[in-house]
Amino acid sequence: MTFLKQPTESCEKPTRTITRSFSDIVNAVYFKIGKRVLDIFLAATGLIILSPLFVFIYSVLWFETKGNVFFFQLRPGLNEKIFVLNKFRTLSDVQRKSYLPNDQPVVLPFGRLLRQSSLDEIPQLWNVLKGDMSLIGPRPLLPEYLDLYNPEQHMRHDVLPGITGWAQVNGRTAIAWEKKFELDIWYVKNQSFGLDMKILYLTFIMIFKRPGKQTHSSFKRFTGS
Repeated sequence: MTFLKQPTESCEKPTRTITRSFSDIVNAVYFKIGKRVLDIFLAATGLIILSPLFVFIYSVLWFETKGNVFFFQLRPGLNEKIFVLNKFRTLSDVQRKSYLPNDQPVVLPFGRLLRQSSLDEIPQLWNVLKGDMSLIGPRPLLPEYLDLYNPEQHMRHDVLPGITGWAQVNGRTAIAWEKKFELDIWYVKNQSFGLDMKILYLTFIMIFKRPGKQTHSSFKRFTGS
């Protein structure tokens, strides 16, 4: 009796296809509505939980800056549309808005602590609620940098800017501009629900590990690639 041979081809390919299809569905739903819902939920929750800390920081800066607590600056966001970024003020009056490339930034005493702990970023949760920013994405930089980008670097504005991002959990201010842009572009090309969750996790790890002091090198301006 002759038996038909059963197919010996591995079942791995169909399994990989199903897994990939499920991942594609998850990412599609996430980027359609999930990411915005998560942004609103976490930003609102963060503002509520951090409200006592917010009041404390506000009070200290009120006395240190004589009432000029917040720092507002124009930044390019999604599709390079300009929006107003909110931060706690950390620089002195002289360099509140900008500083020349060769200047040494004058950081307020309490502002230095805020920078080291990233607590100066708390007001940006309002930017997230407004829809100007996301929790996760390339950091919004200065508008004058737009003319200095090469075509690929402009891709960082294909998504909403974020409070934290792939570059921030892979070196933050300790890496060169070119490397930072490379990481931003990699994120734009490979963004997914899983990657965003990884960035959130690594961000919390960095916060609790209290990374070392930022040096003046972190203030260097981008002059083009």
